Amino acid sequence: LQEVTASSRHYVDRLFDLDPQKVLQGVIDMKNAVIGNNKQKANLIVLGAVPRLLYLLQQETSSTELRAECAVVLGSLAMGTENNVKSLLDCHIIPALLQGLLSPDLKFIEACLRCLRTIFISPVTPEDLLYTDATVISHLMALLSRSRYTQEYICQIFSHCCKGPDHQTILFNHGAVQHIAHLLVSTSYKVRMQALKCFSVLAFENPQVSMTLVNVSVDGELLPQIFVKMLQRDKPIEMQLTSAKCLTSMCRAGAIRTDDSCIVLKTLPCLVRMCSKERLLEERVEGAETLAYLIETDVELQRIASITDHLIVMLADYFKYPSSVSAITDIKRLDHDLKHAHELRQAAFKLYASLGANDEDIRKKIIETENMMDRIVNGLSESSIKVRLAAVRCLHSLSRSVQQLRTSFQDHAVWKPLMKVLQNAPNEILVVASSTLCNLLLEFSPSKEPILESGAIELLCSLTQSENLALRVNGIWALMNMAFQAEQKIKSDILRGLSTEQLFQLLSDSDVNVLMKTLGLLRNLLSTRPHIDHIMSTHGKQIMQAVTLILEGEHNIEVKEQTLCILANIADGTTAKELIMTNDDILQKIKYYMSHSNAKLQLAAMFCISNLIWNEEEGSQERQDKLRDMGIVDILHKLSQSSDPNLCDKAKTALQQYLA
Repeated sequence: LQEVTASSRHYVDRLFDLDPQKVLQGVIDMKNAVIGNNKQKANLIVLGAVPRLLYLLQQETSSTELRAECAVVLGSLAMGTENNVKSLLDCHIIPALLQGLLSPDLKFIEACLRCLRTIFISPVTPEDLLYTDATVISHLMALLSRSRYTQEYICQIFSHCCKGPDHQTILFNHGAVQHIAHLLVSTSYKVRMQALKCFSVLAFENPQVSMTLVNVSVDGELLPQIFVKMLQRDKPIEMQLTSAKCLTSMCRAGAIRTDDSCIVLKTLPCLVRMCSKERLLEERVEGAETLAYLIETDVELQRIASITDHLIVMLADYFKYPSSVSAITDIKRLDHDLKHAHELRQAAFKLYASLGANDEDIRKKIIETENMMDRIVNGLSESSIKVRLAAVRCLHSLSRSVQQLRTSFQDHAVWKPLMKVLQNAPNEILVVASSTLCNLLLEFSPSKEPILESGAIELLCSLTQSENLALRVNGIWALMNMAFQAEQKIKSDILRGLSTEQLFQLLSDSDVNVLMKTLGLLRNLLSTRPHIDHIMSTHGKQIMQAVTLILEGEHNIEVKEQTLCILANIADGTTAKELIMTNDDILQKIKYYMSHSNAKLQLAAMFCISNLIWNEEEGSQERQDKLRDMGIVDILHKLSQSSDPNLCDKAKTALQQYLA
């Protein structure tokens, strides 16, 4: 290193010369020495060139030419490795360059912007450095009108530094849309392209920006029409893709209808084209991911995409790339693609998940694509977390199909890798994996038995204790599905696994979804007589407490109705009935709901009464008498005159029990 640095030292020494002309020549020679030479760049940084260059750049006494040349050399150093950029950031290069933008000299401003652009596009530069001083953004907006170079660099800086809604809002409030829109018709391709990229990041998942863009026009043409022109096949691929992203964001935000011809006939087909074999790896990845986002929530778009250019079959190629026979002659390209092949797989899984979100026929087509289930199973155990998440999403989407749960899912024992994924995954994977498990535990799914044997109850009970709401909901939902028409042993195992405390915890959860699923679980546990009697003999006291708690609480109609249905199930038990008959508080509540203003609650309360007074059962006479003394019969007479046919029928049927 010493020999090399020695030969570089004279460049740095010349920066300290007393003759300004020699300093300028020294900077120019340094510029020529570092172009394309990473070793030389590193040497000069080690030798301390950066602080001196920044000093010269900031000196008012330096000539404008010298200051501009310093910015050029610094930009060249930033073009090297990430470590170079870190060294520049450590020397506080960004404030120095931003200060330089206040100069009246355009050439110097352009040099500073070019250098800032190079630094901001590096992954090691924190985006927030652009937003620390509020005046910077408005100054950059003002500089947009100076030259095509200021336009290109500033748009590029914005599109790289706009990460998330806060940045979008700052740029939007500084008039980014109005300032950048006219650049879409610039004579310079680079300016048009950078402006387009700006809009694609500004509009992403941002309804406010999207709704504004729809109504902006440039030279009498609305932005969506300009974007559509940029989608045409004769335009460069990056332009087609980026304008498709803009239109996709606008569509997802509701600014453009999903059945608008610019989506159906232009954007969607353009994105499908990007998925073809002819495209580069990163184009195929971006095309598939953008298309997945475009069609994610719209059934009609899913159907159209599924029959465009054999998309479902075309995506199967994403798993075979790059193969040993790939026609890639460029060895660098092959090396790059081998390292990034997992991105193709995750993009394909994402798009399959969106395609199969709603339509049964599409799901069937996806599953019948060669080796599809094996690919998903493999995806579940890949090292890349992004691939695992996308594979689980895909599996979840396909698991909505009753037909597939009974066939393909069974043939490939999908539940095994899924249970493995659930063991110790990050939350974002757990949420989707546990949703999939809910579907695999439906009563018609043959996977239900083996899943139970593999310790699922314990796993799901632990999910119900999660801080994460979605996981609590999925845990209890899966247990509810598991308990549906299950044998008594499974039901007992669930109750044991949950513990009474946890059950009460769930019944007092602030989220109504958790509460409803927990009530659904209780209702499924308390079905078929022997089960009802058995569970009430061991947990009766706690369950009656829980029911009382909810009927007294401030809950919506659905929650109260579900709770009364649980009571009706208990009333259907042989010995369990007594827990209601000996509880005057509960009987008064049932009576109260019989006269409630909501017919659903009245009906649910009547089910309880019918089950208690049914004639063929032992002790029915005593129960009938007790309820008559409480005034139940009078209410039944009143209800038998009801205008609601359901209530009227139910009341008449109940009264017949008294006459029999």
